[in-house]
Amino acid sequence: MYAIITLVTWGIWGAFSEVPGCPSTMVYVVWALSMVPCMFVALWLSGWKVAHDKKSLISGALVGLLGSGGQLLLFAALKEGPAYIVFPFISMSPIVTILMSMIFLKEKANKIQWVGIVVALVAIFFLSWQDPTDTNIKGYGWLILATLVFLMWGIQGYFFKFANNSMPSESVYFYQTAWSLVLIPVALLMTEGGWDGILIPSSVFWAVFGIQILNSVGALTINYAYRYGKAIIVSPMQGLAPVVTIIISLVLYGKVPGPMLAIGLVLATIAIVALSLEPKPEKE
Repeated sequence: MYAIITLVTWGIWGAFSEVPGCPSTMVYVVWALSMVPCMFVALWLSGWKVAHDKKSLISGALVGLLGSGGQLLLFAALKEGPAYIVFPFISMSPIVTILMSMIFLKEKANKIQWVGIVVALVAIFFLSWQDPTDTNIKGYGWLILATLVFLMWGIQGYFFKFANNSMPSESVYFYQTAWSLVLIPVALLMTEGGWDGILIPSSVFWAVFGIQILNSVGALTINYAYRYGKAIIVSPMQGLAPVVTIIISLVLYGKVPGPMLAIGLVLATIAIVALSLEPKPEKE
């Protein structure tokens, strides 16, 4: 249920995330700020308690830094290489999560769920495909940066599960928010145009803020998904959010998906059904 909520909120967010007049680094800043009200909701749900033992501090920091730091590196990668290569590449990060969860958490899935995992990974690739209109590749810097994002987001998925196994989900979200706020100065320094890029109109700010709230809500519910579900199931499922984005674009804008996205839609539907099936209890 929580994974589906994340899939829907991130899918709606994806459909409306592009706001003219707001640089991508400033979108990061607004997103980090939009995490704050959701964080207060999470703290209220937890009785205003935050886990602060050494293990919680370290695992919470890893979840926050790997996610937010990967986002900032993605901005840098997109300056060096075309989106149609970068996005499909990093979309495969659930592979890292699945491998780490199998090795260190000893997670297992039934046969149907394994079909769903494999189909989901293929679907994520197709759903992340970008039209190759920009072939201006500048060396191999983008590959190094994209590889780092791929690894960071894959490892973050593992630590989502690891952290939620030992501390309340609300505490994980608190640290996730805290570290996203800590990296705001880095995003400001990366913003092109200096103050002209940073000082966005208030109307643009609130438009972006309203959209990013959906992103932040999904970031909270994905914590609960990792808390109650297996990482090898949740990780590929969260990557299927573009399904909702494509459907909304089709309904509102009449934007018919190309063959790559159409294949992704069909595969994603199959994957969601397979991943959602619970294994039958064994007979005693």
